[in-house]
Amino acid sequence: MRKLLLLSFFALFLFSCKPTIDTKSQIGLKGKWTITNVSYAGSEYFKATSFQIADSKCFVGSKWQFVSNNNTGTVELTQCTDFNSDIVWSITPEKEFTLKFIGEDAKARKVTQGYRLRIANQSENSFQLVDKINVGGNNADIVYQFQKVN
Repeated sequence: MRKLLLLSFFALFLFSCKPTIDTKSQIGLKGKWTITNVSYAGSEYFKATSFQIADSKCFVGSKWQFVSNNNTGTVELTQCTDFNSDIVWSITPEKEFTLKFIGEDAKARKVTQGYRLRIANQSENSFQLVDKINVGGNNADIVYQFQKVN
């Protein structure tokens, strides 16, 4: 009886847990990508610094690599600034894309600052990351358009 009760509790626990990642979306990002466009929903008349690195328009042409089996990758910018970094990333079932830039000799668990964006319009060859920013007290979206590199 005790084993049956324990087994029932374990089964209830197992089925009540929601997945924390969207495996299908993550596998879809595997490979090399480039940002082909950065746009501001509603306006093109302001500047924004993305990820505390550079002006968002400097990310056009940047190279991103996503490794889906361990949620790591790299980012390389050559426009406006030279920037290279390892990254750790994931996608939740709610299509929230989480991202951490990992500096040299750092461990992901020790990096406390990260970013949450929304992933949209994902296909085999393209997707978008959408970031919300505050502009003059109003929310605005920055849309990063990614294209797969063959």
